[in-house]
Amino acid sequence: MSNTSTTTTAPLSDAAAAFDVRPTDAPTPVEQREALLAAPKFGTVFTDHMARISWTAEGGWSDRRVEKYGPLQLDPAAAVLHYGQEVFEGLKAYRHADGSVWTFRPEKNAARFAASAHRLALPQLSTEDFLGSLEALVRTDLDWVPSGEEMSLYLRPFMYASEVFLGVRASQAVEYLVIASPTGPYFSKGVNPVSIWVAQDFHRAGAGGTGAAKCGGNYAASLLPQQEAADKGCDQVAFLDASTNTAFEELGGMNLFVVGADRTVSTPALTGSILEGVTRGSILELVTARGYDVQERTITLAEVRQGLEDGSIVELFACGTAAVLTPIGRLAGEGFDLTVGDGASGELTMSVRGELTDIQNGKRPDTHGWMYRLA
Repeated sequence: MSNTSTTTTAPLSDAAAAFDVRPTDAPTPVEQREALLAAPKFGTVFTDHMARISWTAEGGWSDRRVEKYGPLQLDPAAAVLHYGQEVFEGLKAYRHADGSVWTFRPEKNAARFAASAHRLALPQLSTEDFLGSLEALVRTDLDWVPSGEEMSLYLRPFMYASEVFLGVRASQAVEYLVIASPTGPYFSKGVNPVSIWVAQDFHRAGAGGTGAAKCGGNYAASLLPQQEAADKGCDQVAFLDASTNTAFEELGGMNLFVVGADRTVSTPALTGSILEGVTRGSILELVTARGYDVQERTITLAEVRQGLEDGSIVELFACGTAAVLTPIGRLAGEGFDLTVGDGASGELTMSVRGELTDIQNGKRPDTHGWMYRLA
């Protein structure tokens, strides 16, 4: 359910004040909104407004506004439809017990968004505009921010090439938008271990490619392998590196972690073909603070198979904004099918997940300075 704020709203930042709010002429009725917020399914319900900024090569960024959520008008020759020049981000807004609304490490998302844009030859949006767009939209649609266990408002900033032309070059016109979707728990039946299929005939990205950028093409490339994983009875797919086909990179939309019986916590090193996850970086800090030996390194499939067989690897988990931490209970591929530990959710996995979600939801002190107030 939504929550009426019981605390004083934070002052509007200059960056958010730069957005002209143009309210919708057809707001969702209160009763209908409350019904939608009762049990929203991830990515299926959207708020009344969206934030938007336009860019041209001649004029730069202009027309910062919050406007009615609705269909985009695209010419059939819009560059994004033919050359895939687009990037996006994902983060969440959380309503705390006092009614205030916060998001988690948005400066990291802003930096990654700029890096993704650079790799796709798109203009880089400033951190100030990125944060201002989030704040302006959340304040406009404040009643859409749900409250309750594992409830949040998912924020999706994205940028696409809008110039009308056919030709392989960078677009001279771009649109940046933020849309918002209230969401409940990512796992409808609770956080349970998932099964992973290791793809050995498909690769997500290669050296020098767009693997480190958050762009739609990377996710499109993962869809067929994901279908293969489902056909094999698995929930998700994991990819190996394209050059040797031996080392883990990441899942279709999440980073991977390996927990050893010797109190080591390892994750694949960022080699240019792996997305630098905000959740990933936060977990590295949390487990380091707990005294674990944290390693960012090459992790081979052979090593993980051996570790699961002899018990030297006790937990596997994946992480990302949507699901936070996801325990892995089974790892399978051509010629092997292995249970992780006893197949249940790992102790460290669930403990770190609880610590991270408690920080995000204001249930424990934010000693890292990760939370950013939006309203």
